[in-house]
Amino acid sequence: MDHNEAPLLDALDRYHRLDRYGFTPPGHRQGRGADPRVREVLGGDTFRSDVLASGGLDDRSSSGEYLKKAEQLMADAVGAEQAFFSTCGSSLSVKAAVLAVAAGKGDLLVSRDAHKSITAGLVFSGIQPRWIRPRWDSRLHLAHPPSAADVEEMWERYPDAAGALIVSPTPYGTCADIAAIAKVCHDRGKPLIVDEAWGAHLPFHEGLPTWAMSAGADVCVVSVHKMGAGFEQGSVYHIRGDLVDPAHLSECADLLMTTSPNVILYSAMDGWRRQMVQHGAELLGDALDLARRLRTEIEALPGIRVLEDELLAAESSHDLDRMQILMDVSGLGVSGYQAADWLRENCRLDMGLSDHRRIMATLSMADDDASAQRLLDALQALIEAAPTLPAPARVDLPSPSGLELETVLLPRDAFFGPREDVPAREAVGRVAAEQITPYPPGIPVIVPGERINEAVVEYLESGLKAGMVLPDPADQSLGTIRVVRE
Repeated sequence: MDHNEAPLLDALDRYHRLDRYGFTPPGHRQGRGADPRVREVLGGDTFRSDVLASGGLDDRSSSGEYLKKAEQLMADAVGAEQAFFSTCGSSLSVKAAVLAVAAGKGDLLVSRDAHKSITAGLVFSGIQPRWIRPRWDSRLHLAHPPSAADVEEMWERYPDAAGALIVSPTPYGTCADIAAIAKVCHDRGKPLIVDEAWGAHLPFHEGLPTWAMSAGADVCVVSVHKMGAGFEQGSVYHIRGDLVDPAHLSECADLLMTTSPNVILYSAMDGWRRQMVQHGAELLGDALDLARRLRTEIEALPGIRVLEDELLAAESSHDLDRMQILMDVSGLGVSGYQAADWLRENCRLDMGLSDHRRIMATLSMADDDASAQRLLDALQALIEAAPTLPAPARVDLPSPSGLELETVLLPRDAFFGPREDVPAREAVGRVAAEQITPYPPGIPVIVPGERINEAVVEYLESGLKAGMVLPDPADQSLGTIRVVRE
């Protein structure tokens, strides 16, 4: 295929040159009706490019097939058989994949370090999750992806499950042995879904971890806005093989997605694909070189440790995306929450992730020596300021077994059934009717249908006091927890 083309971008350019005018949504009429104060902040071109997809950019029957052509080019670029664009984020795309594979079929093997969007898919669908336990690192207190042996063990316990779903890369940049896990699934004739939201860049440079489609996954979901150059909410889900019906996958997505997709998001994904095919190896090669230098320079700073070997040791992960720079700041006598807040307030830098002892800087192909130096200068300022910061609040970290809650109800039944709010300590022993998720990274500690234990409540309560953010629960202060009424 001709990857010099960008069908959606080219169609938008023609729309502008033909001076089209639509008596259709959007009502701002390419910015004519927008408040000048809004245009000043968002820019006039933003409104100018916000046009109707069907009956605007294309005709009412979409006979130009601009979206279809852009999706075919994307699939060709990354070695998938089909690709589908979504303007509702990977949160929608992964729900569609879950529905297509397992809805109406019973069980799905799901890695317990799955994103909260996957839990939402379980609630919508009524699917019974059979949790694949990730490999918990009791020293670092983070989860690595499951191994092929872990997945095989779950297939032996639940041979009738419809498929398996894992997350790789994790929010910490660690990656599963997807090829080995895919073989385990395919030996049983079952599909593998990979939530690869953090891996949109992986197909475009050999120095990055293996891309899920190349490793044999049947469906994978990527967020173009995370490690690519698309807008927020831009997502693509890819499919290969004959274990998942692409038409049914598309139908499941249609059940969830908007009928008013944003042309700006579509066009940015189209243009990013062209950029990656033409220049991705060079751009990502430069980014990897920068990441290597930056890792070395940060590691030389007193009190900050860049994690790498620990993430690749035995019983941890198969590979690592080194563009995700995970830093342990506990040597400064501060928590990751404190460090992230201080950097935002004093250096105007936002970190990609923070927890009780770590912060993460996510690099992309857009970074350069200047942005790297800004990070180094900010970290040096943090080192100098650390002695003046209060001692971090203690977080009661559970053992790996303490995090493994018993599932006693379907997530759907727990979420939609009779429920009540009880004081957090009285929720111990009760069945959760809501999910509770430290965000970021967005991995639920409690999923609807799980029996709550004391260790998890203590962890969440102490985490809140230390700076953890819990956007999910009805009571975000965790004074109460919503549980199934007995």
